[in-house]
Amino acid sequence: MSLAVRAIPYARDNYAWLLTDPRTGVVAIVDPGEAEPISAVIGEGRLDLILLTHHHADHIGGAEALRQKYGARIAGAESDSGRLPPLDLLLHDEDRIAIGHDLGEVIATPGHARGHIAFYFRSVPALFCGDTLFSLGCGRLLEGTAEELFTSLRRFDALPDKTLVCCGHEYTAANAEFALSRMPENAELQHRAADIRALRAQGKPTLPVALGVERQTNPFLMARDVETLAALRKAKDNF
Repeated sequence: MSLAVRAIPYARDNYAWLLTDPRTGVVAIVDPGEAEPISAVIGEGRLDLILLTHHHADHIGGAEALRQKYGARIAGAESDSGRLPPLDLLLHDEDRIAIGHDLGEVIATPGHARGHIAFYFRSVPALFCGDTLFSLGCGRLLEGTAEELFTSLRRFDALPDKTLVCCGHEYTAANAEFALSRMPENAELQHRAADIRALRAQGKPTLPVALGVERQTNPFLMARDVETLAALRKAKDNF
């Protein structure tokens, strides 16, 4: 049995991701920017581990309160520990981290933020990529370079198409508009954009999405060199 994955929306467009190992009952949360929505779901249950992808307030804001309430340990990148809540587990590229019987892989993904990491759980399979990769988009270059972001996105090339992309924001509809402006003849993107509009009209999330779908429709993930990615990112910033 693989980890159970559940999105918990909060704020205007954020998602935290609740992971449960059905064999042991161990529970983890990825990027709890607010404590209350997570507590509302967990209730009097357990929370064992808090996984942080990067230091931005909308991803870490609830971590300390959840640690105090549930006794959860907090895990994040040692390289950015000065901007994260006090860490119980200091993580590095290619480390492994356990949720019950499941082992996740830590992937360094700088570009959007220094010290940004992603978590990949092979059993699902699912990728918790914070703000590095979005559905039909990628993170802004707030602290890093296009070269760093390009390298980070290429780290995902080895993951299988069925991998669920579990990112930090519901940006898909706006990203689809930009993607269509760059690839108007992409039939799969056209169909996907229609599906996205229908989902959002019903108030439903567009995530998670299969990595294989992103590989066919996400212009940033499809960029084959740094220069193309940099040009796309600049264009999206001004779109």
